[in-house]
Amino acid sequence: MYKCIIRRLAQGVVIVLVVSFICFTIFQFFGDPVLTLAGRYATQKQQEEVRIKLGLDKPFYIQYSVFLKNALHGDFGLSYVTQTPVLGLILERLPASIELAIMAMIISLTLGITLGVLTSLNPNFLINRVIMAASLFGISLPTFLIGILFILIFAVLLGLLPPFGRGEVIKMVGNWRTGLLTLDGLQHLILPAFTLGVYQLAVLLRLTRGGMLEVLREDYIRTAWAKGLPARVVVFKHALRNALIPIVTIAGLQLGELIAFSIVTESIFQWPGAGNLLLTAVYETDHPVIVAYVMITSIIILCVNLVVDILYRFINPKIRYD
Repeated sequence: MYKCIIRRLAQGVVIVLVVSFICFTIFQFFGDPVLTLAGRYATQKQQEEVRIKLGLDKPFYIQYSVFLKNALHGDFGLSYVTQTPVLGLILERLPASIELAIMAMIISLTLGITLGVLTSLNPNFLINRVIMAASLFGISLPTFLIGILFILIFAVLLGLLPPFGRGEVIKMVGNWRTGLLTLDGLQHLILPAFTLGVYQLAVLLRLTRGGMLEVLREDYIRTAWAKGLPARVVVFKHALRNALIPIVTIAGLQLGELIAFSIVTESIFQWPGAGNLLLTAVYETDHPVIVAYVMITSIIILCVNLVVDILYRFINPKIRYD
């Protein structure tokens, strides 16, 4: 197991290096930040001064080697726009994105697995057919439309929840601020969390149902029923546990995606997360912010996948990596 973890960490280092190189290469052709920073009416001399100041006059391989050397020490450079450390900008926004993603994941896991198990036990019931039909809407409808509908229904028509913002937050440690400890923060979190988690909920529901239907037909499940074991033991201990491997895999991938790619949801609800920061950086051609964001989110996704691989051993002790 330890050899597997070390091997995965080594693979992760290589992947992050490849991702950083690809990003750095692509963004060389993704607009010229000098034109934005120097101003529309800047002279050629003024533009050249800005280029030299940012180090963009050097060859590509020198720019990348300097960036990589600084990144290994936790220095991703300065934002072209704000002239502040990029890492500080991202870490200031990242807690809001992580908080939103984890809440969305909790909602999708809880409801998705629960409804998936219930619909698999009696698949022909009318209510279960309605739930499965509703899950198709969750998969088919785009996130921005779901968010707008939630705002229209729960904020505008019913007036139950706030339509945008993060609400009241409490400072925890360093730059980490949370709204989970205040009522106002929780109220502001509900709509964006449900919006972000609807698609994942629908996917997990259908995946759980499919896995359970397959497992419930196995001989050992029939034997468990014949032995007179309680329904909760048969369903949750024997059936669900053996159907959890693909569910945990998808959930791990989704958590990384929720943290990294919640841009649409954060834009709709004006959520002050890292996704909004990335969107602003793209508009302003702020290359250091974009590259650092991609690298940090890549590391997060790799860590989540490593945790998922470790969880496999707890779900099914027969799994071996060595």
